[in-house]
Amino acid sequence: MRYFVVFLLFLSLSSVTAQIAERTQRVSGTVLDDTKSKPLPNVNIINLNSVRGTITDDKGVFEINVQVNDTLHISLIGFQSIRVRVTNDWIKTKTTQISLTEKAIALEEVVLTPYNLTGYLQVDAKLIPVKENYRYGISGLPYGYEAGEYSPNAFNRVLGSIFNPTDMLYNFFGNKPKELRKLKEMNKDDTVRNLLASKFDRETIAIMLGVNKKDIAEILERCNYSEQFIKTANDLQVLDAINDCYEEYKILKRK
Repeated sequence: MRYFVVFLLFLSLSSVTAQIAERTQRVSGTVLDDTKSKPLPNVNIINLNSVRGTITDDKGVFEINVQVNDTLHISLIGFQSIRVRVTNDWIKTKTTQISLTEKAIALEEVVLTPYNLTGYLQVDAKLIPVKENYRYGISGLPYGYEAGEYSPNAFNRVLGSIFNPTDMLYNFFGNKPKELRKLKEMNKDDTVRNLLASKFDRETIAIMLGVNKKDIAEILERCNYSEQFIKTANDLQVLDAINDCYEEYKILKRK
């Protein structure tokens, strides 16, 4: 009887796997410049549902696995990012054309305030302020917190949020389990990781989490990452930082 039950379970799993495989289709597309109608290479495409990505080739062509109603996030530096829904028509025809609109970039005035350097290294080293960043280890965890000079309390904020239902981290981590799991899944795709390593705009992470970019800065601050890290880290580093903070939050909450 036990072997019969195992056999039925195997058949059931095989059926489910086959159904998923049937629903998943590989489609292609060509991304063009909206004004010049020229193909755009190196465009980043991420399936927000499966959290898998790809890029366009020299002819602006890409291929990706999708299901009906999946949403693709399409972005390229200098162009307006868009989200495209996968339709039945696209699945049937196997290909489509997508246009991106170039951004109108207005350069802002930059005011430079140089230090009055003397040319002597020993003297100049004392004239330029240096912000110190620290990392604090937590017993039992393989990683620690980076804390800036204004956040010397290490993980106190994260620990405190566990006991404070009104805390920003408590609300964020408690209400975003599905989004945070997707964020973790992004680490499994090399194409997505390479994309995030080259970006600093927080756009993709904000879309995945369903928050705005200002919220990401606040999350990192509440996780005791320094102001310097928040301003200079690329999107892959931010992704890893939020994932690490969430894992530590879960461990501390269990304890």
